[in-house]
Amino acid sequence: MKKIIYITLFTIFGVQLSFIFHFILEIGIINLLISDFDVWGLGLSWASWFLIHRIVTIVLLLLGVWFGFTQGKYWWKALYVEKRFRVAQNDT
Repeated sequence: MKKIIYITLFTIFGVQLSFIFHFILEIGIINLLISDFDVWGLGLSWASWFLIHRIVTIVLLLLGVWFGFTQGKYWWKALYVEKRFRVAQNDT
C-alpha cells in the first residue's frame, strides 16, 4: 500500500510540474502574440492557436504523468529496495 501511495504522489507531482511548465510557456507565448500578432502569429489564426493549445495541453499532461510515474518507480526502488540512500543512525 505504501508503494502505491508513494508512486501516486510522485505522479501527481509530475502533473503539477507539467502545469507549471505549461503556465510559464503559455504566458510567454500569449504575451508575444498580444504584443504583435502579425510578427509572432506565424501566419496562423487564433483558432489555430487554440487548437495548438489543446494539443500541447494534452501532450504536457501525458508527459507529466509519465515523468511522475517513472520517477516514483525509480526512487521507490532506489530508496526502499536497494537502500542506496540510507540515513546514518546515531546509537549513543
